[in-house]
Amino acid sequence: MSIKSDQWIRRMAAAHAMIEPFEAGQVKESNGHKIVSYGTSSYGYDVRCSDEFKVFTNLNHTLVDPKHFDPNSFVEVKGTSCIIPPNSFALARTIEYFRIPRNVLVVCLGKSTYARCGIIVNVTPLEPEWEGHVTLEFSNTTPLPARIYANEGVAQMLFFESDEVCETSYRDRGGKYQGQTGVTLPKI
Repeated sequence: MSIKSDQWIRRMAAAHAMIEPFEAGQVKESNGHKIVSYGTSSYGYDVRCSDEFKVFTNLNHTLVDPKHFDPNSFVEVKGTSCIIPPNSFALARTIEYFRIPRNVLVVCLGKSTYARCGIIVNVTPLEPEWEGHVTLEFSNTTPLPARIYANEGVAQMLFFESDEVCETSYRDRGGKYQGQTGVTLPKI
């Protein structure tokens, strides 16, 4: 298994619509303003956050239980940014839609700009033949409110290609998060 370069990512995006929309280079400005960069990097792809957020709230004093998740645990926010309360978290989704090839595994890491502010991004691996918008989990580890910006870079995807295809892909297993298009809550 090997990590893939910017050239490989560009080829796969063009030939297999692996990432849509796709940015072949790094975008660092928008309308004359500096932004958190997104697009193809040396060995990965920096994804953008959409303007749809679900911010965790304890308003209903609900227990967080992945087997019996209460959707009322979140407040929906739509906008150019989202403020995450201290020591809390929010869910969002990528603007980019992914189609992962059968011999590829994708791992997501946070961008240093957010990490240096105490904002951690968590995404589980994108398995072979998974497709959809990626649900992003943002944890604000600070005692202060933290802001996440929509339409800017938030995390980097690293692509690992195997020498052989997997025996059973995410699609073969009928994975429960296959084809997700919005901010997707936990499922059993």
